Amino acid sequence: MMERLREGANSIWVKIILSLIIFSFVFAGVGSYLAGGNEQVAAKVNDKEISQRAFEQAYQNQRNQMQQRLGDYFSTLMGDPAYVQQFRNSVLERMVNDELIEQRATELGLSVSDAQVKQAIVAMPAFQVDGVFNNEQYNLTLRRAGISPEQFAESIRKDMLRQQFLSALEGSDFALNNELNELRKLESQERVVRTLKLNLADFTDKVTVTDEEAKAYYEKNKTQFTRPAQVKVSYIELSDKNLVNNIKITDKEAEAYYNEHKSKYSTAEKIQVSHILVKGDSDASKAKAEALLAELKAGANFADVAKKSSDDTFSAKDGGKLDWFGKGVMDPAFEKAAFSLAKPGDMSGLVKSSFGYHIILLDGIEEPKVKPFADVKASIVTELQEQQVAEQFYKLQSKLAETAFESPDSLDDAAEAVKAKIIKTGFISLQDEKGVLSDKKVQEALQSPEVHDDGMNSDVIEIAPEHVVVVRVDDARPESVLPFTDVEAKVKTLLAQQKGEKQATEKADSIIAALRDGKSDVVAKDGLSFSGDQTITRSGPDANVARVAFTLPKPKDGKVSYGMTRDNKGNVEIIALDKVVNVAPSKDDVDTQFATQVENMFAQQDLSATLQTLRESAKVTYPMLDKPAN
Repeated sequence: MMERLREGANSIWVKIILSLIIFSFVFAGVGSYLAGGNEQVAAKVNDKEISQRAFEQAYQNQRNQMQQRLGDYFSTLMGDPAYVQQFRNSVLERMVNDELIEQRATELGLSVSDAQVKQAIVAMPAFQVDGVFNNEQYNLTLRRAGISPEQFAESIRKDMLRQQFLSALEGSDFALNNELNELRKLESQERVVRTLKLNLADFTDKVTVTDEEAKAYYEKNKTQFTRPAQVKVSYIELSDKNLVNNIKITDKEAEAYYNEHKSKYSTAEKIQVSHILVKGDSDASKAKAEALLAELKAGANFADVAKKSSDDTFSAKDGGKLDWFGKGVMDPAFEKAAFSLAKPGDMSGLVKSSFGYHIILLDGIEEPKVKPFADVKASIVTELQEQQVAEQFYKLQSKLAETAFESPDSLDDAAEAVKAKIIKTGFISLQDEKGVLSDKKVQEALQSPEVHDDGMNSDVIEIAPEHVVVVRVDDARPESVLPFTDVEAKVKTLLAQQKGEKQATEKADSIIAALRDGKSDVVAKDGLSFSGDQTITRSGPDANVARVAFTLPKPKDGKVSYGMTRDNKGNVEIIALDKVVNVAPSKDDVDTQFATQVENMFAQQDLSATLQTLRESAKVTYPMLDKPAN
């Protein structure tokens, strides 16, 4: 149960349930999800298609994230074709699950209004400057991500729609006090253990691997010693980062730009108002609001009436007063009426919004203020540099494309034309590359017949905004099995490790068997010894030891329980469980956190069951994959 609890608390679905918007995911693939056209289909969920292009983009994004997180270990995993297929399938299944949730949310009548989408976007830190939404920053960020505002807004709407559905599942789960108490007792339990380590190197170093054994292993497992197809690559890279240092902006240029664009450096007009809200749009609500308006016109104090009668209980405590706000934040009808008031003390008539009927009193106006040139000089210089860099970059890009095309069998003329350096590699495997050569479009170009077989220059390939390359293949060699002489040392090392692991495990098994038979001197005979007592918890620093220790039976009649695990380096560890300690759970704030964890685990189980039901009732097919329909 405790393992399930921890897994549940850390599962991807619970994180989705607890997330408001997966912002990085939106930027990673929204353009592909919304793109139309006659594309190949990776999966079809009822009548909704998930394009092969969308799937490949999502797969590449997830792969890049895992590569950054796990580094070389993930590269090793991706060397296994079976793991790659499993990884690809898991990405597609997540996309199918998202679509099933979205369709179910729509069936239930859940919806997200334009105002809610706008509010979510305005609140995103990525689009804010000095804590305030900045439209220019918004457009620039989307443009660099290759996403239109309409596409981005639609992706946010879909994320929020799914979140409504997931939040409903989360909100329906609860944990009973007796369940929490029992689980807390188990979670708080401690175990007293000793450990004995058998170093793998002590066994591996003594192993002998004969030439015959190595040769036999090689013949049986040649696929492990296959050199992948490799190429030698030359390329020219153009980037705005390499140009910015050559652009100098004078103070005179910056100040001239400032004077021409002062509106860009002005704070927006803000107002502060008080309001009285009567919720609803019924005749009764309107009549109540009209009565309050008549009372105010007759001389009643606005703050007193707000405290007594406003349905906005939060602001009512302060006489209806709201925080300062600018345009583009409030409900459109409310905002229009508020900004139409001319001077402090002016009061509106009845204002109908999506919340009900308002009466608005203007408390104050904060006029726009122009920031001094000194305060914005640095940002102006950066902006002008970016403009000039972009202009210079696109001129060089055009020249690069033209010259590389006119002299297709060499990069020399193209490099001279744009004053760039030709970068050359030795033989490389594209699947192992990082940086520029790992880009999907670059790899597709390097494997195209014109570039790979005919030795032609590629077209100009855009990797990112203001970042392009032209590549060519100088030489290529096919996949081949490396001769035994080239890998003999590697084969012997691998066999020695396998033999060492086997011997270490057999030694640990024999020690544990002897200890269980009461032969306690077996450890000392081998010159070994257990560590001192360690009191560990389920979430202790050594996860391998904790995982095994908490599965061992409770010692009875003074008999120690024994188990075995391996550490992260492959060394074998024998675990002696001497005692189980029951600790009374503390009554602090952790109780609330623990209850939330349990409820999240229940929510995860509910979501899994819901998805299973949705899949059983939906028609899901995989046209482009070797997968059966459900």
